[in-house]
Amino acid sequence: MPLKSHFDKKVVIDTSVILYDALALQSFPKTDIHIPLCVIEEVDRFKRDLGENGRNARHFSRFMDTLRNRGSLTEGVSLETGAYVYVSMENSSEELLPATGIQQGKTDNFILAMALSLKRQFPKASVELISKDINLRVKADVFGVKCRDYDPDRVASVEEIYTGVRTVSVNSDILTSFFKEGSCRLSENKFHANQYVILKTKDKVALGRYDRKKEQIVSLIQPLTAPTWRVHSRNPEQSFAFDALLNDDIEFVSLAGKAGTGKTLLALAAGLHKTLDEGRYQRLLVSRPIFPMGRDIGYLPGDIDQKLNPWMQPIFDSLEFIIGPGKKNTRLTQDLMNQGLLNIEPLTYIRGRSIPRQYLIVDEAQNLTPHEIKTIITRAGSGTKVVVTGDCYQIDNPYVDAANSGLTYAIEKFKGEDIVAHITLTRGERSKLAELAANLL
Repeated sequence: MPLKSHFDKKVVIDTSVILYDALALQSFPKTDIHIPLCVIEEVDRFKRDLGENGRNARHFSRFMDTLRNRGSLTEGVSLETGAYVYVSMENSSEELLPATGIQQGKTDNFILAMALSLKRQFPKASVELISKDINLRVKADVFGVKCRDYDPDRVASVEEIYTGVRTVSVNSDILTSFFKEGSCRLSENKFHANQYVILKTKDKVALGRYDRKKEQIVSLIQPLTAPTWRVHSRNPEQSFAFDALLNDDIEFVSLAGKAGTGKTLLALAAGLHKTLDEGRYQRLLVSRPIFPMGRDIGYLPGDIDQKLNPWMQPIFDSLEFIIGPGKKNTRLTQDLMNQGLLNIEPLTYIRGRSIPRQYLIVDEAQNLTPHEIKTIITRAGSGTKVVVTGDCYQIDNPYVDAANSGLTYAIEKFKGEDIVAHITLTRGERSKLAELAANLL
C-alpha cells in the first residue's frame, strides 16, 4: 500500500534507538518517521526486561498506544514537533536485498528493506536510517542507504571533553601575590566556574581554582601533601580532585580518568572525612551499577550482601587501602555499615528515592546512559553531594560509547555551573605496571 508523505525528509528508526531513548521520536522535527512492524515486535520482546532496556521498551509502547488513540499509524499520526509517525509492514527483503550473503528473514534486513523501499517510492526525498547498531550501519552503506548513529547529545570525540584544568603562564609578581594573599586576579577572566588553573612562571608553579563570584583564582582547600584518611595527593590533578571533593559549595563532582589514577580512592577518602570527621553529611553512600543496570542478582547464592559482594568488591578493596588491612580495620568497616554511616549498594533500586544530606559516590559511571545519570542525580535531596567517577575508555554497555555515555553527558552539560566541578585525571598512581598497561595495552 502506498505510503502518505508529509515531508521530503524521512527517517527509518531501528530498535536499538528506541531501547536507548524511549522518546527518540521527538528528536526529529518536521520529518516523516517510519517504524517497521518488525521493530514493534522486537520492542515487545524487551518489555519484561528488568533493566533500562525494559523500561524504555515499556515507555515506548505506552507512547505508541497514545498515538494510536489519536489516529491511524498506517496513515501517519502527528507529533507536537510537527513530525508524522508511521508504523507499516516492511517489504520483502528478498526482493530488495538480493545480494549473496544476506540472511533473509532477519529483522535488520527488513528494516534496511524499508529504507530502500522509501528511497524507491520517494526518489526526491531524503531517506535516512537511524541506528545504534554498527553492523546495520555498515550494511546500509553497502546498499547505498544514508545511515547514522542516534546521538542527540554526542561529543565529537573523547579528546574534546572538558578537562576542567587549564595552564596559564603568568609573571613572577602575580605568583608572589598569589602565595601571599591566597588569591589573584588575572586580566583574562575567560574561565569556567570552578575550573582549575595551573599558574606557571619559568621556575615556579602554583595551583588554584577559578571562583566566579570573586572573579579570582583562589588557592586550593587541600594542600598537596596533607593526608586525608591515609590518602594524599601525588600530583596536581589529584590536588584539584581533593579540592572539589572537600569543598561544600561544590555539590556535584565528576572525576574521569584511566585505571589507576585514583578516582575512587580519592572520592572515598574525602567522603569518609566529610562524613565521619566533620559530620557534614549523615551518611557516605557508595554505589555502582550491576551491569547492565537492573540485572537480576537472584541467581547468586546467599543473602543480599553475599549476592552483592562480587560486584562491590572493588569498593571494599579501596576501603581496605584507606582504613588499613587487618581484622580490626575490617570490623571498623562493618561497624560503620551497621551504624548506617556507610552504605554500599547497587544502583538497581535507586529510581524513586530521595537522598538528603548524604555524600553519594557513583562509581563506574561510564556505563550509564544519559537517562540513567539524570535519574541518579535527580535523587539528590537537600544537602547531598554527588560524586561520579569513571573511565570513558572502559565501557561495557553495548548501547553506549565514550562520546555519549552518561558520564560524558554530565560533564558537558554541567560545565561552567557554580556548584559543579570536573577534573580529568591522566597520571596513573596505582603502580608502574598498571600505568604501563593503561598506556600501552
